[in-house]
Parts: sequence; C-alpha cells; structure tokens
Amino acid sequence: MSGSGSPEAPGISLDVSLEDVREAQKMLSGVARETLMEGSRFLSRLVGAPVHLKCENLQRTGSFKVRGAYVRIAGLSAGERAAGVVAASAGNHAQGVALAASLLGVRSTVFMPEGAPLPKVAATREYGAEVVLRGQIVDEAVRAAQDHARETGAVFIHPFDHPDVIAGQGTLGLEILEQCPEVRTIVVGVGGGGLVAGIAVAVKALRPDVRVVGVQAAGAAAYPPSLAAGEPVSIPAPATMADGIKVGRPGDIPFRIIEELVDEVRTVSEDDLSSALLLCLERAKMVVEPAGASPVAALLADPGSFEGPVVAVLSGGNVDPLVLQRTLRHGMAAAGRYLSLRVRLTDRPGALAALLEVLSGVDANVLDVGHVRTDPRLGLTEAEVELHLETKGTEHCAMLRSALREAGYLVIP
Repeated sequence: MSGSGSPEAPGISLDVSLEDVREAQKMLSGVARETLMEGSRFLSRLVGAPVHLKCENLQRTGSFKVRGAYVRIAGLSAGERAAGVVAASAGNHAQGVALAASLLGVRSTVFMPEGAPLPKVAATREYGAEVVLRGQIVDEAVRAAQDHARETGAVFIHPFDHPDVIAGQGTLGLEILEQCPEVRTIVVGVGGGGLVAGIAVAVKALRPDVRVVGVQAAGAAAYPPSLAAGEPVSIPAPATMADGIKVGRPGDIPFRIIEELVDEVRTVSEDDLSSALLLCLERAKMVVEPAGASPVAALLADPGSFEGPVVAVLSGGNVDPLVLQRTLRHGMAAAGRYLSLRVRLTDRPGALAALLEVLSGVDANVLDVGHVRTDPRLGLTEAEVELHLETKGTEHCAMLRSALREAGYLVIP
C-alpha cells in the first residue's frame, strides 16, 4: 500500500473519483443526514490527542449504508427500476437498500443470513423490502441474491463492490473534512471495504497527508492476507460478534482502492470489540453495534499509535438487544468488572451463608447463584456453587479469588 497516493495522481486509475463522491453528495442532499461529530474526553486522554466520534450510528436506518444504496439505485435506468432490485446483507445494507428503494419507488428483495439479528430483519421489512433468509454468512446470502437477479432480471445491489456504492459511502469522508478540518487520522471499520475505500478516495484527493486506518475483527480479517497476496483472497468460516464486518472476501473494487490509498488495515480481538462497545455506551452515551465500535476498539488496543486529531467512525448502531446484553457482559468481564466462577464446598446447612460472608468481606456484589449437587465429579458430601459477581477491576478479581482460597474453598475458573 502506498498510503500517500491520490485518486487524481499520475499513473493511478481507480474506479471511483473525487468528482464521483461530490456528485453523490449532491444526490444525497435531503436524503442522508449530515451526522454529528462528538468529541470524546476519555479517548482523547487515552490517545494523548483530540479524538472525535463520527456518529453515523445516528444516520437514517442506523448506519452509513443508506448513502451508497441510494446513489446506486438512483443511478438505474427506468427499465432497470421497473425490474426491481435485489440485495444481500446481515442487516445494515439490507435496511439501506429497503429505504432507498422505497424512497425511489422501486420494488426490493433482500436476502439475509439465517442468523441475522431479528431487529434488523424486522426493520428491513418495515422499510418495504421482501426479506428472504438464506445461508449462514453474508457471502452465502450474496450468492443467493445473485442467483435471484439472474432468474428474475432484478438489479443486484452489491453491499460494497460497485463504484456508485463506494461513491455514496465516500460522502462521509467529505463530511469528516468539513467538520474536522484539522484531522490527522481517520479510523474506519472494514468488512468488504466499501466504506473505507470511499472515505479514502475523498480524503486522499483533498488531504493526502491524512492517515486512513482500516480495522477488521481478527476472526474475520480477509484484508491482511489479501494485501499480502496482492489480490483478494477468501478466508474460511469468518467468525466474529461484529456481524456488520463479517465478510470472507474483499470486494474487487474496494480492494484496488484500499491497496492504493489506505495506509493500514489492522485487526482487533473480540475482547477489544466488547470493551469498545461498553465504553461507547458508558462514556459516549452512544449505542453502537460491535462493527460500529471497531475503530474505538483499535484506539483502546494501541492508543499510542494514532496521530491526532483522530476521527473514529461509528458506522452503525443496529444492535440486537440480546447481542448487546451478551457483549456488554463480555466487555465487563474483559475489564475485570464481571466475574463468573465456581466454588466447591461441603454441602451442609449454613455453607452458602458462610461463602457469601467471605464475598461480602471483599465487597463483591453477587448477581446470581446456582447450585450443582449431582455432578459425578463431586463427592457425596460436596456441592459446587456457580457465582456471577460484579467486581471493580482485575485487582479486585484477584483479591476475591485469594480471599476464597484463604478461607479454604476450592475455586474453579
């Protein structure tokens, strides 16, 4: 990756130009919102430079996807519109296509993975699309949607691999430069690559000095091996809580742009993602989905590696409440604020009260208690107590375990 190129530099021929992005911005006037940019005192202290959050989670449909979907569908001919459109998505692109098609009076069908979050499925239907559940990951839903397009003549609206879609997403880059002209680093979550590619086209043409950093979930990181190989490669069975960026293969068009213009693509762990989601909720008062929190996860994982001012793009806020619950608990555990463990004790009257007294002595808040008495690993007079505790950090967790052991209990992680 050159990291210093411009879409208009000699010798570089990319599929999307700054002029394309500017035309898309005109097209989206009155359709997409110019979303807020909020400063984060906590992240600014952590990074040692101003950090701003680009709140695309507050966009119509809850994510940036409506930008690219509307530009793509608005560019269709009258005959193509009459044939309808078809798309595939884990949720955000689905909602973007459904709303854009409804605004433009076009019939839409959307294929979604069978495990897509129920709120995203329901919202897509409410925006006017016919929803078909197919496959386990986005790539399988994409193939099903492409088959549907061939069979019916409907126009396939790819979630990231089309110049019009990328140009639409790139309008977010123009907004960032307008709202934070002093920006030095922009951090963006990456799935197929349409968003970071569009932002890079706009930003590098106007401000080639700005560093653009992409972030992928480690369990679904197709870009690092693809960039190493010099071409898009597939990864088997991508796995991450961040369904919005769970893509097994980069798009051909985004890949070419990212290879030329994006300075770096790094990865974050599931612990990083859950901690970032928790931070966004608690400190920024922003509800985001795990994919939308990925730039914040990168800041938390390696805060000293970003030159400020930094803009972190919160790309979406469409999170399933059940996923949010699990992720927040995971984030609390990663921060040492939630502890789950089992304690073996003698099964006699008063034994549980004595255990709880030890916990009270180290100021642990008991959230839930469960008993196991019939496990073959246990002796006739033994029981195990499963404890779910609210704690105050990693040092408090260590203190709690130590207190239990000193009291004679066998602690099972």
